[in-house]
Amino acid sequence: MAELKFQPVAHDHSAFVEKAKKSEGFKKAYEELEEEYALVKEMLAARARMGLSQEAVAELMGTTKSAISRLEASGKHAPSLTTLKKYAHAVGCHLEIKFIPEHA
Repeated sequence: MAELKFQPVAHDHSAFVEKAKKSEGFKKAYEELEEEYALVKEMLAARARMGLSQEAVAELMGTTKSAISRLEASGKHAPSLTTLKKYAHAVGCHLEIKFIPEHA
């Protein structure tokens, strides 16, 4: 059997987003989902720090891998506070929510 060689494609996400934001439609849509993207980024970083797969987090939470996949997909699912607490616990964190005044 032939050996498959994985060759990752270089991707600079920050540069991609900055370039895409030049499109007014993209910029508006991105900004509307900015908080969701920030939440997902935090979730993925926490899971990565613990070295856990989606399957492992699902097992710790008593759910399925597909549920974790949906949870980590921004804009498609609005998780409950209970679910976010369970996820945080599964990845070795505690959940902190803040209300930050817009005009200090």
